[in-house]
Amino acid sequence: MNCGQVRGPIQLAFAKSVDPIMPQEISITRLVGATDKEHTIGKKYIIPYALYRVDGYISANLAQKVTKFNEADLNIFWESLANMFELDRSASRGKMSVRKLIVFRHESPFGNAPAHQLFDLVKVKNNTENGIARSYQDYAILVNKDACPTGVSCIEKI
Repeated sequence: MNCGQVRGPIQLAFAKSVDPIMPQEISITRLVGATDKEHTIGKKYIIPYALYRVDGYISANLAQKVTKFNEADLNIFWESLANMFELDRSASRGKMSVRKLIVFRHESPFGNAPAHQLFDLVKVKNNTENGIARSYQDYAILVNKDACPTGVSCIEKI
């Protein structure tokens, strides 16, 4: 019995910024009504631009035997992941969007290579002269598909 344990076929790690980020502080004013008592001044922090990388895992064995997660579910997941910010915009997320999805597909449900070896095949290069990126175009996402181990294929989506 797994009391308190949450398990599923898909696990996503925490996203991490590719480059160091420096939040900028801006002042905000909220004026609700006509009196000074309803006038509020505060602060908000923004990040002008950041490229985040997140690694994820799909346990085919757990999916097949425990949750009955299948190929149709996987396709819905890919579509949902690609569009997760498109259908729910907010001021706090600005123009956040998924820009690239790199999938390593194994022939064996137990995997043909360790995940860390596959993640190491993906490199992100900052192409700016000063090292300060301000757009996705300031980066090159490089995938060494030729180094994929036997039984693993690499698929780029988006």
